[in-house]
Amino acid sequence: MSRPLWQRVAVPLVAILVVVVVAAAVIGVGLTRRPFPQVDGTLSLPGLTGEVEVIRDAQGVPHIYADTPEDLFRAQGFVAAQDRFFQMDLRRHVTAGRLSELVGEGGLDTDKVIRTMGWRRVAEQELPTLNPSARSYLQAYAAGVNAYIEMKGGPSSMGLEYLALAQSAPGYSVEPWTETDSLAWLKAMAWDLRGNYTDELTRGLLVGKVALPQLSGLYPDYPVDRHAPILSPQEWSAPNRPPASVDSRGGASAPAEPEEPRGEEGPPQPPVSSKDQVWLADGRAEGALASTALALGQVPEMVGQGEGIGSNSWVVSGEHTVSGKPLLANDPHLGVTQPSVWLQAGLHCRVLSESCPFDVSGYTFAGFPGVIIGHNTNIAWGFTNMDPDVTDFYLEDVDGDRVRRGDDYVPMDVRTETLKVAGGEDVELTVRATSHGPIVSGVIDQIGELGTDAPLGGVQTSNDYEVALAWTGLVPSRTAEAVFTLNAAAGWDDFRDAARLFAVPAQNLIYADTDGNIGYQAPGMIPIRETATHGTPPGYYPAPGWEAQYAWDGWVEFADLPYVLNPDDGIIITANQAVSRGNRPFLTTEYDKGYRADRIETLLAQHLAAGKLSTTTMQQIQLDDRNALAEVLVPYLLEADLEGEFYTDAQELLRTWDFTAPAEGEQSAAAAYFYAVYSKLLETVFDDELPPDLGATGNSRSMLLLEELLADPDSLWWDDRRTPGVVESRDEVIRTAMTQARLDLTSQLSKHISDWSWGELHQVHLRHEVLGGDDIPAAVRGLFNQRPIPVSGSSSMVNAMNWDASTGTFEVTSAPSMRMVVDLADLDASTWINHTGTSGHPFHPHWSDQTATWVEGGTYPWPFSREAVQQAGTDTLVLEPADTPGR
Repeated sequence: MSRPLWQRVAVPLVAILVVVVVAAAVIGVGLTRRPFPQVDGTLSLPGLTGEVEVIRDAQGVPHIYADTPEDLFRAQGFVAAQDRFFQMDLRRHVTAGRLSELVGEGGLDTDKVIRTMGWRRVAEQELPTLNPSARSYLQAYAAGVNAYIEMKGGPSSMGLEYLALAQSAPGYSVEPWTETDSLAWLKAMAWDLRGNYTDELTRGLLVGKVALPQLSGLYPDYPVDRHAPILSPQEWSAPNRPPASVDSRGGASAPAEPEEPRGEEGPPQPPVSSKDQVWLADGRAEGALASTALALGQVPEMVGQGEGIGSNSWVVSGEHTVSGKPLLANDPHLGVTQPSVWLQAGLHCRVLSESCPFDVSGYTFAGFPGVIIGHNTNIAWGFTNMDPDVTDFYLEDVDGDRVRRGDDYVPMDVRTETLKVAGGEDVELTVRATSHGPIVSGVIDQIGELGTDAPLGGVQTSNDYEVALAWTGLVPSRTAEAVFTLNAAAGWDDFRDAARLFAVPAQNLIYADTDGNIGYQAPGMIPIRETATHGTPPGYYPAPGWEAQYAWDGWVEFADLPYVLNPDDGIIITANQAVSRGNRPFLTTEYDKGYRADRIETLLAQHLAAGKLSTTTMQQIQLDDRNALAEVLVPYLLEADLEGEFYTDAQELLRTWDFTAPAEGEQSAAAAYFYAVYSKLLETVFDDELPPDLGATGNSRSMLLLEELLADPDSLWWDDRRTPGVVESRDEVIRTAMTQARLDLTSQLSKHISDWSWGELHQVHLRHEVLGGDDIPAAVRGLFNQRPIPVSGSSSMVNAMNWDASTGTFEVTSAPSMRMVVDLADLDASTWINHTGTSGHPFHPHWSDQTATWVEGGTYPWPFSREAVQQAGTDTLVLEPADTPGR
């Protein structure tokens, strides 16, 4: 997976020493408190047309009340900056490819990649295509942020982090916020949720290094007969409609957008036509091989990356609930950082009207107006990653600044970018782009490897090529409009109108409303293309860029994307599993393997057999940590013939194990032993066949592969190639893994199995995005990080506290970043929680005040009505127009 930002940026030691020296004094003189927000009394906010109230609850969550949308979003920008300005400033530096201006040379690799892809350039093209309302909301939000910047006066008053970075960026001053800064953040979110980028790259690199039968075996089919897709054939089937001439969504090909590009010229766009096409796979098309080396090492994760990135969401109709109205649950599995990726907020027009249609609450992004996931007065919605294949690699035959097309060479688009480096000299970067997208092989090491002895038609060659990246995120779209349309939606039709605009990232959208309806919609720009490798689906392997037939040819029509309203069984579950049984429309071949979705379905059925569902029931399901693979694997482990009480004592733990993964308690020692054995099995079975840093991660694809191998004791995968002259059997490998796991746990924990606990191995590290790394002195890390916390759960279970077996540790790599349950019968009875706190300021009371409750599986009341918000309120800040008399 991509490295977190704290691993990408090396803050100069002198800057760290400065902070260490002043750290003690900082607390004493109150510098830590300077950035803290004012949460009560009265403040003047320029540009307001009327008074705005900001009511905060016991967790510091703001509910904002205004008379116009512009006042509402202006106040949201101001309040978000109060709580999280450094996070916002960091994000805009990353998404603009200007990180080096803030942190020095440590940001150069990131900047080269982002500038090459041109995230901000695309955002600049998108801005003029948005409707006037969306533009005005973005402008108002930016004005609110800028009012905060002007009010605070300098970086040291905005965040403690600026003191740490003062030496790497001497004289740094904060620039005004712009609408494009907000739009560019959507690119970072889309990038981390982009789909099968890593899998296509992995397969291309493994061609010639792993035998073809084994390579194909790494990608098993989705087990559709065991793990149901989101939609059954009775709920949705692909329509057989004639080709459409244009795409009806808010992408670059939508008829409402200008034909001529606005702003600076950006990456080439695919043709606007769409066509009806059937995609066929040969049984090798499922799965994902995430690895630490293959995902973008040069680009830091912003919301999280890797095979564990996903989510759970489900919605049940009123026929199944105590209240008689729907319940909706969602818990996105993203990277865990300090502060969280999410910022909770309520946005309320005092009087709902056509001109002021917002009464909405939920999870927002610091830096972008509106609510991303949540509910309004009429509807609730949740997201999980649909993981569609929206990236493709094209091998390019390049001659200087020209690229081959057919039998000719044509000019590429070439530009020069200047990277400014704090404390250093400017760096010039030449960017080249073909009709498919930017040439990225020169700035991303692993993609450069892909172009060397590149695979063509699934076969390794001796030819070297440059590699271009096609990605829907580099095509201007109107996704920003989707957020505002969703926030104001009054029903199913409005919800689908919003989904139509939701171009990238493409997510599974679930829906419920106060009238009792539930639904599902798959949105997004899904490219249409032909396969370049016989017997595989499109996008499975890199394609030759000089062959025109492999170029993207428009998008799957929105009308052809799967959806359902009020399914007969009254239940919709999305947990990154396959959307449908069919292979049309082409969404992806890299689905999660469905263990979480299947478990949620089982738990819902069990609860319904005992009675109706409640918010408490939904919360209990979110915390389930039963391992489905363990039910299959443990019988083999119990049959293993181990010698000596030292080894059999550990084996006996599994005899009474209930397959759960608690951090502590009676079952915790067995969980620790099981996962240690599982990790050793993956290492022995798969890692001996794969290049370094491409080991199996232990997530759903690994689980499915191992489950299938257990039934095939003669598979070549069982043989450990690191022991030449010896061919190991399945039972020998299992016995060796159990023996080694016992020795490892003895070394790491204790020789006494009674001292073992899963939580001693499996911990979440909530690190600051820049100042949280192990290379930062402990005195400074202590200011910005939380201490490691033992947690329950594991990979590919409902409580998805994921870890990556290829890293050699059990440290949590992604987790339920928030949890929410919405009760459509009584919105004030809904519950929610974040994994850190509202504040981004160390030492603030709301910096980490939700973490302990999140770890324990608890939630907080989610007040929504004005009465409930006032009752829960602890502080009220009144924002007045700047010209209000008597201030």
